[in-house]
Amino acid sequence: MVFPIVWMALTAFKTELHAFSNPPELLFTPTLASFEEAFGRGNLFQYIANSSIAALGSTLVGILLSMPAAYILAFYPTRRTQFALIWMISTKMMPPVGVLVPIYLVYRDLHLLDSILGLLLIYVALNLPLIVWMLYTFFKEIPEGILEAARMDGAGAMQEIMDVLLPIARPGIASAALLAIIFSWNESFWSLNLTSANAITLPVFIASFKTAEGLFWAKMSAGATLAILPVLVLGWIAQRQLARGLSFGAIK
Repeated sequence: MVFPIVWMALTAFKTELHAFSNPPELLFTPTLASFEEAFGRGNLFQYIANSSIAALGSTLVGILLSMPAAYILAFYPTRRTQFALIWMISTKMMPPVGVLVPIYLVYRDLHLLDSILGLLLIYVALNLPLIVWMLYTFFKEIPEGILEAARMDGAGAMQEIMDVLLPIARPGIASAALLAIIFSWNESFWSLNLTSANAITLPVFIASFKTAEGLFWAKMSAGATLAILPVLVLGWIAQRQLARGLSFGAIK
């Protein structure tokens, strides 16, 4: 699993000639020329800012919308709860290209094309089923007796969520948020089709190294290495929280 990342990082320090060599060269003189080209190609820091705003903003909105939905589905189930859950997750099985044209036309009419707000909204829609499912699973692990005790003490629905549910389910919420950030950060299909200049994200920036002149492997690898570094660092810092959240269980 680590090999493709290592190979990409090695290619980023090669010249284009060495990157295309066959058989591949393992011993070469490292160069920063590809990184210099990546930094000099457009406004890299603006692309990073666009990706950060879209990923973090969509994750925050997704968590705020998913928590009450997962709370109702987990603790106030009806005969349609399972159908609702299956319907939500089934939307992830639809190929994005199947709805590209109608979404593009809607965005055009609402003036959301090439805007951070437009990306944020589509990222929320993409991640919402996953976040709801994850939070629903985490909430189902919490004994209802804890919430019943809070109700007996006079807690309302909002107090249950904020004062009881949120502290207990914090590892699970953190895991769902981290995965949503990663998926939004890496998303390329919608960013390629809904942006052109002002809201370009890092995946679009990486794709720009494929031109009519050819595919520049070393420069593309340099851009991709810069793009994945924030996510790798975030995952490394939050790995304990992520592992705890994915194995979440509140029953003591």
